Amino acid sequence: MNSVSATLTLKQRANNIRRHALLMGQVQGQGYIGQALGAADLLAVSYFHALNFRPEEPEWEARDRFYLSIGHYAIALYAALLEAGVLPEAERETYGSDESRLPMSGMAAYTPGMEITGGSLGHGLGIAVGACLGLKSKGSASFVYNLLSDGELNEGSTWEAAMSASHWRLDNLIALIDVNNQQADGHSSEILAFEPIVDRWRAFGWHVQRVDGNDIAALTAAFDAARAWPEPQPRVIICDTKMGKGVPFLETREKTHFIRVDADEWDKALTALEQGE
Repeated sequence: MNSVSATLTLKQRANNIRRHALLMGQVQGQGYIGQALGAADLLAVSYFHALNFRPEEPEWEARDRFYLSIGHYAIALYAALLEAGVLPEAERETYGSDESRLPMSGMAAYTPGMEITGGSLGHGLGIAVGACLGLKSKGSASFVYNLLSDGELNEGSTWEAAMSASHWRLDNLIALIDVNNQQADGHSSEILAFEPIVDRWRAFGWHVQRVDGNDIAALTAAFDAARAWPEPQPRVIICDTKMGKGVPFLETREKTHFIRVDADEWDKALTALEQGE
């Protein structure tokens, strides 16, 4: 649905996104690598299957929008934008540096393809609701995809936005929830329980699907079904992902919300990723 070359498979795109993230993380020696590795599959499906966009023209008016509500996932989105050709690969080495267009938290004013500025959690879905209303008022056929986290379900503003989206019958809104059950203080389900997550979103009037967020075939089917759903209601895809996916020794780390990787481990992580391809 976009002008990006389709010569690579979605699995290859996902692993390339993981590779970009690891190489950026290596620049700083730390980062939200677990999330980037875990979300790579849903980002690959977003950018190389679902989204209608032009890499060479990030502000093309008819584009689908991808809103990163979770600003600390910026390294993951940069990796997808690098793979999609929105950002030049040479900028990867500037990640997190002074004057870089790739700051450690997402900022729309700095980075082509970064639609909104992330920061305090719970704002993205509300911004997406406003954007969807604006697009409808202009008669646009564009969709807004909003990636948020299970930790953001702790925020009351998320549920206000969910209720508003249903009230306004925003069938141009597709929310993606990365459920990795990790946040800064521990397991998300223990900090503030979010189950039964499907029933809760359904009760708010959304069309709900829940899939393995690391199963590309399941993701592709869910994205297609969300876009094609005929009823006038917002859609949400709940994606259960594994932190550190693709690098076994990072998958098994006890604390994976923010990972400090020893200098000798970056090359080991890249090798592990290549061996698993």
